[in-house]
This record gives sequence, C-alpha cells and structure tokens, in this order.
Amino acid sequence: MFKSNRSPIPIDTHPPDDEFDMKSPLQAMRDLLVEDKRFKIEAYQFIRESLQYAHEHLSETAPSPREGEEFSDESDPNHVTGQQLCEACRQYALQQYGYLAKMVLANWGVHQTSDFGELVYNLIRIEQMRKSDSDRREDFHDVYCFDNAFEPEFEFVAKDDD
Repeated sequence: MFKSNRSPIPIDTHPPDDEFDMKSPLQAMRDLLVEDKRFKIEAYQFIRESLQYAHEHLSETAPSPREGEEFSDESDPNHVTGQQLCEACRQYALQQYGYLAKMVLANWGVHQTSDFGELVYNLIRIEQMRKSDSDRREDFHDVYCFDNAFEPEFEFVAKDDD
C-alpha cells in the first residue's frame, strides 16, 4: 500500500501561483450570489432552462424584430438573441408556473425583461454563458411589459344560434 507524505489539500484551496487561480463553476456561482444579491439561484437556473427551451422551440419563440434590427446571427445558427430569450422566458414561465409565473419570477428578483439581461450578463461574466459580438445588454430592455405578459389569454368563440 502506497501512502503520500503530503497532507490532503482542501478542495476550495487554490494553488499560490496566480496562473492556476481558477474557480470551479460552483464556486463562481456561489461568489456571484454573494456579490449580487438581487437574484436568487433559482433565477439563474430558470435562465438556463429558458435558453434550452428557446433552442427547442426557436421558431415559436422568435418575436418580430424591432424596427431596423435583425435577429439572426448568421455565424451561429443556434444563437438566441436577447429578445428571443425574453420571449422564451415568458413562454417557459407560463408553461411551468401558469398564472403564478409573474409571482414566482418576482420572488426570485425578476421584475422586468432587463432583469433577464442582468442574469445573462452575470452568467457571461462568470463564464457560464457566452455571447456573440452583436449581443448587447440593451437587447433585453422593454421587450414586453411584465404587468400583462403573464396574464392568461382567453379566446372567446361566438356560439352558433342553430
């Protein structure tokens, strides 16, 4: 049986050389939650799940482009724009939480579409998401009004008088 003469190194201890001072994704997320207390961890998980939802339902989540803007990033066919992600977040929240979607998001610190952008750019900063050169934080501003985006949509059908 072989034994090491060295004492075990704790998992969270970093080597003294700055070149190797890299955080694990879990530690980076923990640090982010301490640094930016606006959002709960569930909000970050929701953004990741919404991105997956956008990839699976991209044609359904593509709202009309704003005047003078184009959504497609031709260098990456899997690219999702800020507006598309916001719409995916709306649809996914309604699918998962129904009429409580707005309340659930508010409980996590999300009150407007620009908050989705803040979450995304926090994840980009800790290298848990990527962005293209054309992406901007402003892409998430005022994509839709949170006050009525999560309200139920009813369709009234006229009854035939036969």
